[in-house]
Formats: sequence, structure tokens, C-alpha cells
Amino acid sequence: MSKQLFGTDGIRGKANQWPITPEVAMRVGRAVARVMPAKLTGKHKVVVGRDTRQSGGMLESAIVAGLISEGAEVLLTGPIPTPAVAYLTKSMDCDAGIMLTASHNPYRDNGIKIFGADGFKLDDELELAVEEVILAEKLPDPDGELGKVVELEDASNQYCEYAKLSIGRESLEGLKVVIDCAHGAGFRVGPEVLKGLGAEVLVVGDQPDGLNINEGVGALHPQSAAELVKLNDADVGVCLDGDADRVIFVNENGEVVSGDKMMCLCAKALKKQGKLKNDTLVATVMSNLGMKAALEEVGISVETTGVGDRLVIERMREGGFSLGGENSGHIIFADSATTGDGIMSALKVLQMLKDTGMPLSELADGMFEFPQELSAIEVAEKPAIDSVPALKQVIAEQESELGNDGRVLVRYSGTENKIRVLVEAKDATMAKAASDAICEVVEATIGTQAAV
Repeated sequence: MSKQLFGTDGIRGKANQWPITPEVAMRVGRAVARVMPAKLTGKHKVVVGRDTRQSGGMLESAIVAGLISEGAEVLLTGPIPTPAVAYLTKSMDCDAGIMLTASHNPYRDNGIKIFGADGFKLDDELELAVEEVILAEKLPDPDGELGKVVELEDASNQYCEYAKLSIGRESLEGLKVVIDCAHGAGFRVGPEVLKGLGAEVLVVGDQPDGLNINEGVGALHPQSAAELVKLNDADVGVCLDGDADRVIFVNENGEVVSGDKMMCLCAKALKKQGKLKNDTLVATVMSNLGMKAALEEVGISVETTGVGDRLVIERMREGGFSLGGENSGHIIFADSATTGDGIMSALKVLQMLKDTGMPLSELADGMFEFPQELSAIEVAEKPAIDSVPALKQVIAEQESELGNDGRVLVRYSGTENKIRVLVEAKDATMAKAASDAICEVVEATIGTQAAV
């Protein structure tokens, strides 16, 4: 069976439109209580967190209603990062965790991420089982007692202490850090963690109003942080996304550092410390060819997966690897966390800056990045790429033209109605020409304008 609701990172869509409706959210709550194994028979305990977007309260109420109707005890955290929900699910001996977020998407979107008792996202089998309950024509009435809600008032503090422990509570005194919280889930805990470790902290994107999440700030828009870094002679800029599970860095010169360069830096640092298990980094097909070349030179292998941090984590668990991530800013330190964690990743990097005394511009200067052209085009539907003859043909033509000096990757987004075109080449002009040729065909065949 193929999944109808779950994409690469949970269920996602426009808030108040199917499937991100109160009705579906209530079904999610009931499904989690019916499908997930309970440590106490018939008595589920579930953590529910959310980011700061306007629709979060609506969905939270509906999910809680579904859980309570099935007899579950619900621990409500309020706005908190996705990795905090994953951590609390495990540390508080819960049966599941649910996070309401659309990550880097605009405020009009929202989504539902589900974690198992171990703090990891659900596998395909469990997602299908949850979907079966959500999509059932009619569910039997619950036959047990009603559950209850507990306000988890110290949720943020618990997570802050956990994050600090990831670097042994080592002092960050002497570092001046700009943190951009994207008006999202990390708007409180991000600055608190850094200040608690002694860093001098300048904050942007910490005034959420329900509508401004990710708007001109955060991991997708690091320019504000970059300007503050230069203006205040800061050591580094840390830009979170809406649910704080990923981070983009800005060096001391106000220059944005790619996620691939940061993963390259972290892999080399862990290998030097003897902590890079199997001398391997797990990345996705979106990562730059230059990263693989640079790491192979120092004896580090790169394993690749499909797009999505869940796939990266699954491969890390299968192979017993300790580091993985995506160019988009997810970095997973498996010895400390069960998912991408923007705040924890920032702490790990800040610790490296402090220990080496080197600026980020030098630390991250360890690979040559092949020029890339990355485009995202809205589509009305998602037909198989091979089923669109003109598109299949232009991709083959451009791959032949690039040969061994580049690559083409065309894929649908798992979280939005978009098709993404990535072209990479040793020469920027070649990459641009190949990308333009493919995008032109996409727009003429399956783009929204062509579909009208």
C-alpha cells in the first residue's frame, strides 16, 4: 500500500484545508492512541508540542480531543522545537510524541509529525497503520475512560538542560553570537541555551505573532543575521527554521555557509576526535559533489539517501553511523539526538570555534563546492517524471551534455506541490544553461501555468 497522507516529513498542507483540518487532526489523535503500543495497557501517554503559527492552537485542540477520547494522558508543552518533542517523548517515558509544524513553510501551512516512544519518527509500517485509522469511513466508539491533559510547564527548561549536556555544559564565554529564531518554535529556548552557557547573544526573529513565522527571517532568509554579525563584529550567526530542527550558519564576515560545508566540517572534527563511527557521513542526493570529494581525501566515506532527514536517520541507524544531515541545514548527531536539532548543532559548532580558536570562515573552508542551480516550480499534479516524454527527454539530453562533470536531479517535493530541479556542474554557466532548459520544459508541461 502507498501512503496517502504522510510525505517525507509527516502530514503537511494548507491549514484548514484537507488534510490539515480539525477533523483529520482529531482522527490523528485517535489513531495514535489506537495504533501506537502502550507501556501501560490501555493507558497511552503522549507529548504534544507546536510551533508558533496561527493554526497551531486549532490543531492542538483537535488532536488533544482525539487523544483524550481514547483515554490518553496528554502532556502539553506549548510552542517548543521539534527536537524537544522527540527528546521529551523518550525522557518522560511516553508512548508517542506529536509536533504540529510546517517547518520552514509560510504560516498558512501546517503539519503533523509523529514520534515513537524511542524518540524517532515512525517507520512506513506504523505510518500506514495510522493512516488506516484516519481514513476509515467510521471508527467504533471508544470503550474506556476519558483521558486527561497535563500542562508541562517545565518543558522548555528540560529541553534547555538536555541541549547544554550535548557539549558537557562547556562554557561559551567569549563568543558573540547572533541567533535568528525565525519567529518560530525556538524563539525562547534558543537564546536561553546560549545565554545559559555564557555566550554574548544578539537576537532576531524572536517576536512571533502567529503570522510572521519564517517571513524574511531564519534559515531560509539569513540576511538579517548576516547584517547583525557584521554590524556588531560577532563571531557567528545561527539561523534556525520554524521548528528549530535545522540551522544555517553565517561566518564572522557575514557570509552564509552552506549546510554541506558545515557537515564537512563536523565530519572532519568528529573523525579527529575519534567519534565518527565507521568514518562515514550520511547525506542525501542533494548534497554537493565537492563534499564527497573533500571527505574522501581524508578517509571519510559518504553514504547517500533520498531527501528527508527521516531517510538519513534510518540509514544511520541501520549502519550504526554517528553523523548525518542535509544541505538544507539538518544535522543529526546520533550520539546525542534522535532527529535533526538546530540548537544542538549550533552548540556543537560553537564548541569547535571555542576549542580551536579559529574563525568559522577558516574552519569551514575545507571543500570546493560545485556550482549549483536549484529551482522550485509549482505544479498542479505530480505525474511520474518518466511519464512526461518532453521532460524525460530534456533531462537525458542535459545529463549527456554534462557527462562526468556534473549531474541532474529532478524530484517532487515531499512537503509542497512543487517540483525541484537541481543541476550541478564544475562550470556555473553550464549549470545555469542546463537548469534553464529543464525548467522551461517543466513550466510548459506540468507547471501550474501550463495546467490552467
